[in-house]
Amino acid sequence: MKILIVGPSWVGDMVMAQTLFQCLKARHPGCEIDVLAPEWSRPILERMPEVRQALSFPIGHGVLDIASRRKIGKSLAGRYDQAILLPNSLKSALVPWFAGIPKRTGWKGEMRYGLLNDIRVLDKQRHPLMIERFMALAFEPDAELPKPYPRPSLQIDPASRDAALAKFSLGLDRPVLALCPGAEFGEAKRWPAEHYAKVAELKIRAGWQVWLFGSKNDHPGGEDIRMRLIPGLREEAVNLSGETSLAEAIDLMSCASAVVSNDSGLMHVAAALARPLVAVYGSTSPQFTPPLAEQVEIVRLGLECSPCFERTCRFGHYNCLRELKPRPVIEALDRLVPDPLELVESR
Repeated sequence: MKILIVGPSWVGDMVMAQTLFQCLKARHPGCEIDVLAPEWSRPILERMPEVRQALSFPIGHGVLDIASRRKIGKSLAGRYDQAILLPNSLKSALVPWFAGIPKRTGWKGEMRYGLLNDIRVLDKQRHPLMIERFMALAFEPDAELPKPYPRPSLQIDPASRDAALAKFSLGLDRPVLALCPGAEFGEAKRWPAEHYAKVAELKIRAGWQVWLFGSKNDHPGGEDIRMRLIPGLREEAVNLSGETSLAEAIDLMSCASAVVSNDSGLMHVAAALARPLVAVYGSTSPQFTPPLAEQVEIVRLGLECSPCFERTCRFGHYNCLRELKPRPVIEALDRLVPDPLELVESR
């Protein structure tokens, strides 16, 4: 059985989509899974053993371009038994339809009747988690999802990891605290730089080193955090935001002794790498897209106005994050991670 997955457009969603791939492999052990997704997602998909091939989708997010979608669809004709669509847009259903894939499965979305012939109606109460909505598409309608739920698990090639360490002149002689202070969603997901800097300061004083991860847009924020550290401590923090490829970021994050992250794509990457993780939530909720790992601490205030799921604070104060001080995050780290010397000596 050959299955084409039309993948999501966000890092975190792509990581969580691995739960669907795991369910498909469990149900159809011999199936072959290809994922049609933006090129940026290739490093994630290449680290998922369930995926046979990542197929680059060259059309930008939100762009219709019916002619290109038809061309891609025709190039895939006759190659798949089923297509499973993770986006709910009408546009995402065009390629499988043009390809003539016999079974086209997805949730009822933007008027996709005819484009899909296996349409599911989502019961949000029954499937409150994003991964449940992904996993359910591997089974017949109304089937009970098997428990325990699978967890994303990215596989790292040691040679690739060592190459990234060498490229950025990074060593593992001290425990690594990875900080992920960015969030593409918006300001309402970003814990303040001064709070991140306080966590970095205390851990560096305790013998750790700090690596900052993120996109090119996150580089100024990473520098803000680094410059808040006094000379002598600042040199122990490396701002990798925008300097690494996504593949390098994943490989380097696998070296972390612990991670502190906003609710972002990199939070899900850290969870899929089984890194001890402190996830900071403000405007969003762990009830929908929690990090899926064993060693996770969720830190949030849970103010009356949150979760609001807004990109910017409607009141302008962002208190759900600004009033969340460093102490709870530091205490969560201390619960998750043993003595730094033990970590280094065990390497």
